Amino acid sequence: MDSGLPTTLQWRRGGHLFTVGVAIACGLAGAAGAVVFRLLIRLFTGLFFEGADGVEAVLEEGLLAEAGDPVAAAEAATWQRIIWVPALGGLIVGPLVWFFAREAKGHGVPEVMEAVALRGGIMRPRIVAIKTLASAITIGSGGSVGREGPIVQIGSAIGSMIGQALRVPPRQLRTIVGCGAAAGISATFNAPIAGALFAVEVIVGDFAVTQFSPIVISAVVATVVSRWALGNHPAFEVPEFELGGPLEIFPFMTVGLLAGLVGTGFVRVLYKTEDGFARIPMPEWSKAALGGLMIGTIGLAFPEIFGVGYSAITDALHGNLPLYLLGVLLLVKMLATSITIGSGGSGGVFAPSLFLGAMTGGFFGTLMTQWFPGASSSSGAYALVTMGAMVAATTHAPLSAIIIIFELTQHIEIIPPVMAACVVSSLLAMLLSKDSIYTMKLKRRGVDLHREDDPNVLKSMYVHEIVDREPGVVRAAAGIDEVIRLLVDGDHTEIFVVNEAEELVGVIHLLELRRILLERDELIGVVVAGDLLEPRSPSVHEDDDLDVAMQLFGEGAHEEIAVVDREHPRKLVGSLHKRDVLSAYNQEVMRRDLAGGVQTSVAVVDRVHQVALGGGYVVQEVEAPRRFHGRSLRDIDLRHSTGVQVILLRRPPRGDSGPEIRVPGPDDHLDAGDKMVVAGDKEAVDRLASL
Repeated sequence: MDSGLPTTLQWRRGGHLFTVGVAIACGLAGAAGAVVFRLLIRLFTGLFFEGADGVEAVLEEGLLAEAGDPVAAAEAATWQRIIWVPALGGLIVGPLVWFFAREAKGHGVPEVMEAVALRGGIMRPRIVAIKTLASAITIGSGGSVGREGPIVQIGSAIGSMIGQALRVPPRQLRTIVGCGAAAGISATFNAPIAGALFAVEVIVGDFAVTQFSPIVISAVVATVVSRWALGNHPAFEVPEFELGGPLEIFPFMTVGLLAGLVGTGFVRVLYKTEDGFARIPMPEWSKAALGGLMIGTIGLAFPEIFGVGYSAITDALHGNLPLYLLGVLLLVKMLATSITIGSGGSGGVFAPSLFLGAMTGGFFGTLMTQWFPGASSSSGAYALVTMGAMVAATTHAPLSAIIIIFELTQHIEIIPPVMAACVVSSLLAMLLSKDSIYTMKLKRRGVDLHREDDPNVLKSMYVHEIVDREPGVVRAAAGIDEVIRLLVDGDHTEIFVVNEAEELVGVIHLLELRRILLERDELIGVVVAGDLLEPRSPSVHEDDDLDVAMQLFGEGAHEEIAVVDREHPRKLVGSLHKRDVLSAYNQEVMRRDLAGGVQTSVAVVDRVHQVALGGGYVVQEVEAPRRFHGRSLRDIDLRHSTGVQVILLRRPPRGDSGPEIRVPGPDDHLDAGDKMVVAGDKEAVDRLASL
């Protein structure tokens, strides 16, 4: 298939020079996006809290001025403005996100991870503009979120745009998306190493040299540009401190445990709050305004929760906050961030994690200095260490957390205690929940990235996904004619026999019936189902994985086995067909093998109509015909009736995100507006598309 690119470019685009050039372009574009984003935050902060005078002051300050601080602006505003400004911001952001790009809602990083894992790095170009505006307005109006998550999504979307424009292969596109993410983080934090590690550890998940090298180049370029535009200074001014002694490593490990508990609690509160807003009977686009009103009310008493919260973090690092306020701000910030994101606001959770870490560490450190005066570090040292530990606990990325704290502060002395606290906090957080704050959001949508890492495909699928709820069943007293009729009229290879209490007592195999068909007339009225059954036959439970089922199929000649209740082993709940297991296996293998190529093809199918796979096979997106509406894929059975395999199912927006793309199961029903991504012989696909 002709890509439309010059031959020389097609030949070179897999080479090192091409990759370096693309990485540099991503670094420049990502840095520009970060600078513009920070400027917009300052503009909207001035506009919302001070009006035209605030905008004029920001423009006069120029790029080198500090990013807008809603906390300082709120402290100088009237109480009425403090309440209605966050609500107004939510009133703008809600419709903006809902009607133009729903994937711009929330913290942004999970959407990038999903695009890399399931769509080959394909992201919609409009994300750049919508996410920039939505997050800048949310933060500028006082929303209790950070700017790091949005800039990851913005940088990644820019990288995706560049890669799509150059029509690079899927694996390379995912790397370019990582370059954009690294550029955004590096430019925002002035932290090239942390930006590169975050992109590799969280976004791409591949430390291979071919992936890592361009990401590092992009991070370095973005850092150089941001330092030129914004100045070269750490994100936080940290006072000098010294460790109290080698034994103090144990208190730092203890605060790491505390960070693991608080971080896990933060993740759960965040998504419980999101569920709470989902149950409120009002239009989705209007809920962000309600959340903003709640934030404004909280901000009357605690303005420190507005925006990214860097001023409060700095106070904690310098030990300027009393013990009670550290504890209160920890709880209030957790609630405020959950409200902002759960109601539909747009912003990151990285800065709130730093905030929670600073408050937790400051609280613990203050107690340590009171209990052991002169023998421990300052409360600011504990605040700094716990900032990294909290990030490690929420993101499950301890390596990135360690490096980013070092680069944020540029203090080498902090590395040993940060390493100890981050490792302890992340281990505890992973013990309490295998999902991070990012993967939890994806898992709630049905996307389990952990399953992608299991080399045994069958272990990642379960019996309940393909169970046949209508097995062939007869009573033990049924005559042979009834057994034969059930076998002929259905598609079952095994007949399950139950007693008067509806308990499974055995199975009649097709092979057994074949032996007696010649003597059918003589046996009618003499032989009943109970005489033909095999009392001992394999069975599985609904929560067993398909690897267990396939092992049972391999031990005998069974083509269908019983699915029974785990609590009541003689209660039949369905059956499992060997052909369905093989079909599910083939479908999952195809999805994994073609995760990049097929899903990239899906993204461009509107432009090229069909994507050729070779050998006369094509991939095409087909709208579900009206005759299929309300029916399951099992009932339609396209693979047997047309020879076409349904690979993916694309559904229109039905929640807080964009269109849902998922690997369908046999019980998935098709509705109006659903689109199937199908693969098969070109003629068969064309016939299906014409229905």
